[in-house]
Amino acid sequence: MNTNAMQRADFAAIANWIKPGARVLDLGCGDGTLLRYLNEQRGGAGYGVEIDDAGILACVNNGVNVIQGDLERGLSGFADGSFDYVILSQTLQAVRSSERVVREMLRVGREGIVTFPNFGYWRNRLQVIRGNMPVSDNLPYQWFDTPNIHLCTITDFEDFCRGHGVRILERIVMRDGTAVDFLPNLLGTLAVYRFERA
Repeated sequence: MNTNAMQRADFAAIANWIKPGARVLDLGCGDGTLLRYLNEQRGGAGYGVEIDDAGILACVNNGVNVIQGDLERGLSGFADGSFDYVILSQTLQAVRSSERVVREMLRVGREGIVTFPNFGYWRNRLQVIRGNMPVSDNLPYQWFDTPNIHLCTITDFEDFCRGHGVRILERIVMRDGTAVDFLPNLLGTLAVYRFERA
């Protein structure tokens, strides 16, 4: 699968969930390609939050409204219910306080959307059984240089939601850009969730 951000399959899944004209906040927005894609597909007002200087510059070059900030410190600059959707795309596994970030997402947004690599994918499991941390298209880093702090499986994330007052509204699990319905925790590489406060 082409990993070019504009062609990422999770972008299309996210766009299908966003109502036209919605207010969107993208946390850890990188170069802003998701927000640009959503604006092209759904219209509406979008803002990104990014800590990296290069990401900020890339957002500006992409015509994306961006605020420099550290997700780990919370979203105190945003009032409750400021957005229709708050998105955390392939960043959940890289934050130190996943619980706090999800709580803040649902404070400032009506709904949250997260995507993350599924650590339960069978090839990842096989590499662990062989004694190695997984390295794959979805988890491209070695153990010593990975930005990932909290890798999880689909089952882990759903257990987290049940235990933290989060109601899952929709889930799509993918492999190579195609939806996986059979044994998703074993056969899917990427999970995409839409959720709200329970």
